[in-house]
Amino acid sequence: MRGSDAMSAMDARPGAPGLRADLAGKVALVTGGTRGLGRRMVSALAASGADVVVTSRDETACRDVAEQVAKESGRRTLARACHLGRWQEIGGLVDDVYAAMGRVDILVNNAGISPVYSSLDAVGEDLFDKTIAVNLKGPFRLGALIGTRMASGHGGSIINISSTAAVKPRPGYVPYAAAKAGLVAMSEGLARAFGPTVRSNVIMAGPFRTDITAGWDWDAFNTRVKEFALGRIGQPEEIVGAVLYLASDASSYTTGTVIRIDGGEP
Repeated sequence: MRGSDAMSAMDARPGAPGLRADLAGKVALVTGGTRGLGRRMVSALAASGADVVVTSRDETACRDVAEQVAKESGRRTLARACHLGRWQEIGGLVDDVYAAMGRVDILVNNAGISPVYSSLDAVGEDLFDKTIAVNLKGPFRLGALIGTRMASGHGGSIINISSTAAVKPRPGYVPYAAAKAGLVAMSEGLARAFGPTVRSNVIMAGPFRTDITAGWDWDAFNTRVKEFALGRIGQPEEIVGAVLYLASDASSYTTGTVIRIDGGEP
């Protein structure tokens, strides 16, 4: 049983609640917002009243998602393509977003990659550098630029999407795990640098079923997931509650912390 058709009882869960937060008048920027978890975050933030900036490397996908979300929610949206692994592109992204939207109140550093390799000694410098660039360098630069503007303006919330790989690394994704561990340290540093008006927190995500999981070895995963406290993989909408909590005033006394959403992964 492999691929996206490998549905099992381990996917079963209660229906996700219709979560909402009061984000009226806020502007949220979500990286990697065109697919997977990021796409669900974009919809949830807009449904809660935020205007949303959708960014990823794919300009067409950004535009399609922004148009769809605007139609569904009635909120103002902006599509702006950017390669988050390229330092020189990020400043232009920030300038364009502020010029178009006037502010950013919520930054979600969600974009990430985990390239496949056959063995650790086969990892080349290009693969390693690309993994660190997208998962850590880009979020740092974006967090530094937007966090500085937030701190000198209306404040805000930075939400960094890490992974349980940061604390449970496996041989198949060591560079990714190292980058995600760095993201945790970076997030606390941003909290201290930009407080008290800017909060910076981490969501440490476990495995969620998205388009990326289609290529997984589902025989192996369905064996491993039996050890999880909830005994199943997560569904994308199940990360939304934590995102809305950290984006809203409900988390006004929460900063520099890590929230694990992993179904009780051992």
